[in-house]
Amino acid sequence: MTTSDDFAMYIAGLPRVLAGAAVLFRDATGRVLLVEPNYRDGWGLPGGTIESDEGETPRRGARRETLEEIGLDREPGRLLAVDWVPGAGRPPLVAYVYDGGVLTDTELKAIRLQEEELLSWRLVPREEITAHLPGALGRRVLAALDVLKEGSGTAELENGDRAA
Repeated sequence: MTTSDDFAMYIAGLPRVLAGAAVLFRDATGRVLLVEPNYRDGWGLPGGTIESDEGETPRRGARRETLEEIGLDREPGRLLAVDWVPGAGRPPLVAYVYDGGVLTDTELKAIRLQEEELLSWRLVPREEITAHLPGALGRRVLAALDVLKEGSGTAELENGDRAA
């Protein structure tokens, strides 16, 4: 018979995985909303780490992060992509990308950046995505855009590449 201490030791010995969720917003011309964080180089989608210790789901995390980072409180749409990104000096990451839909001019004007984390935002056309989002993140966003174009499904990715 196992004890609660045995179970706690078992759980403590399991591998750890990080989880993040982001929202893919577009304007009426199809450009993608990117944000520029102040804590690392490069750009990203609105989103961040899921607070799973507090019971947050990926969808709720995406909504919370969007509200915190750009001041828009919108329920994320369907799941566009899930990406398994191996760790490089950190645990592996599971990244969720949700459809944020098309933002109106009024919504774009209402964006208010979280100054503690973000420097700026911009709208980027598809052909410039990988110039702003290199590596797995750029491939992940392109895959999510492909899913939107296809009209259904979810992209299963491994380090930004289609898994199968």
